[in-house]
Amino acid sequence: MSLNHVGHLEEPVTAEHHTVCTHEPPCPQPDDLDREAARIIAAHPEQGWNLLCNGVVVFDDTGELLPDGRVIDPHRPITAA
Repeated sequence: MSLNHVGHLEEPVTAEHHTVCTHEPPCPQPDDLDREAARIIAAHPEQGWNLLCNGVVVFDDTGELLPDGRVIDPHRPITAA
């Protein structure tokens, strides 16, 4: 544990995933290759990102931020010129 900016004790941050998905069938987990198929629970198009029910933040440039802090680089499809 450590002290935060106002002097209160804080629990350490862990990479443990707690899903908020209650859909049937359940949405893909953050480590699944089809993780982007999860439902949007918070949309912020004005800021260019959406939060999915599996905890993944998907950005308009196709980059992603996983719940454990890992970053997935943008992966736009390659088009023929």
